[in-house]
Amino acid sequence: MRAGEYVVMTSKGPERAQTNLAGPPRGEAPLRIELAELLGGRREAIIVHNGADYRLRVTANGKLILTK
Repeated sequence: MRAGEYVVMTSKGPERAQTNLAGPPRGEAPLRIELAELLGGRREAIIVHNGADYRLRVTANGKLILTK
């Protein structure tokens, strides 16, 4: 990701969202993404799930907060 770009993650419909809630299929590892890569140098991102916006924010102490 280049400077100035941002990431918006979306689900691919209710059927896919339900599958994701149960975890990855047997024998398949969950998707692993480095936070620095996801945020691209920023301290927060908006994640869209089932049409709702969620804010993922890194605090001053380096903790993660996800709010609707």
